[in-house]
Amino acid sequence: MSSEFKTPTPTHPRKLRLAGLIAAIVAVGIVVLGVTSRATDAHKLRTWTDEQAIPSVAVVDPEPGKAGNGLELPGRLEAYSRAPIFARINGYLKNWKVDIGTPVKSGQLLAEIDTPDLDQQLLQAKADYASAQANQALAAITAKRWQAMLGSDSVSKQEVDEKTGDLTAKSALANAAKANLDRLQATKAFARIIAPFDGIVTARNTDVGQLINIGGATGQELFTVSDVRKLRVYVQVPQNYVPSIKQGAVATLTVPEHPGQVFKATVESSAQAVNATSGSTLVQLSVDNADSQLMPGAFANVKFDLPISATALRVPASALIFDNQGLRVATVSADNKVAFKTVTIARDYGKSVEIGAGLDKGDRVIESPPDGLANGDPVKIADKTADKPNEKKA
Repeated sequence: MSSEFKTPTPTHPRKLRLAGLIAAIVAVGIVVLGVTSRATDAHKLRTWTDEQAIPSVAVVDPEPGKAGNGLELPGRLEAYSRAPIFARINGYLKNWKVDIGTPVKSGQLLAEIDTPDLDQQLLQAKADYASAQANQALAAITAKRWQAMLGSDSVSKQEVDEKTGDLTAKSALANAAKANLDRLQATKAFARIIAPFDGIVTARNTDVGQLINIGGATGQELFTVSDVRKLRVYVQVPQNYVPSIKQGAVATLTVPEHPGQVFKATVESSAQAVNATSGSTLVQLSVDNADSQLMPGAFANVKFDLPISATALRVPASALIFDNQGLRVATVSADNKVAFKTVTIARDYGKSVEIGAGLDKGDRVIESPPDGLANGDPVKIADKTADKPNEKKA
């Protein structure tokens, strides 16, 4: 059996070069594709990293001031007229007629003081006056007789002048004794402590038998009488609100002992000066208290209805930044860059504040600025709707 052998057809050199070229191109393409893919991934990673480095912030739009908020300040109630009563003489308290809370009328007896020392001085003054009167009467009779004898040349003119001068001296002594007696009698009248005006006894600091000293550096007030039919209200008003509170303006006040009850008070005057320590001005109001519901010395919450400022804007309190550069807020510019603005607070509402100056209505304010922000830093505006839970469709 014979086998047949075929000779293989030789490959053309040009086809071999073409195949090699194609393989090289494919290999280069694979390498380029790999390098490009890795470069693209690296760029995407770098871009993502850069984006993550830009802080995301929530912004709010400043709101205009709202009506009806008013200015609420603590106040102090005081009696419209208040008289601490001191003793004008020394002695011991004999009795007292009224106690705290007692209504009194002008001139009503409050207490009496026993004055043994003064009584003895009065007796001596009466005796001195009586003696001076007697001496004056004798000098008058003597002077009259000597004047009569002068007409008959029984006595000299010199002697008559001496008797007349003695009468003048005795009359002066009598007048001095009378003045001293009147002074002691007027002082004795102060043994009766009386009310200076209609009111209520709001303090009694004495008791029967107590040693009484003349009021002053060492003396203690015995009683205090207060007219509470009308009360004064004193309020320290911040300097920037003083021009808005006019004389005759009506304010409302509330007190803790009458929750839910509102009283009307009228602005009467102001100190017209700013206290350098507190930066406020003392304003005085008056409130009727005919039914005695309000008490002098009590705390009151006073509310003034002020006009709305056209430039006042409200922002959350969390937007405020206080550092060595002062009070500022961070805003976002049109190109999403941080811009700090120095502001002043007109009113503090707790969760929000009213900005008096430094902020424009169209500013985008960062609600809670993160630490480390600087002017010109880029930021991203957070999407508020992304944080809200999906609402169920009905």
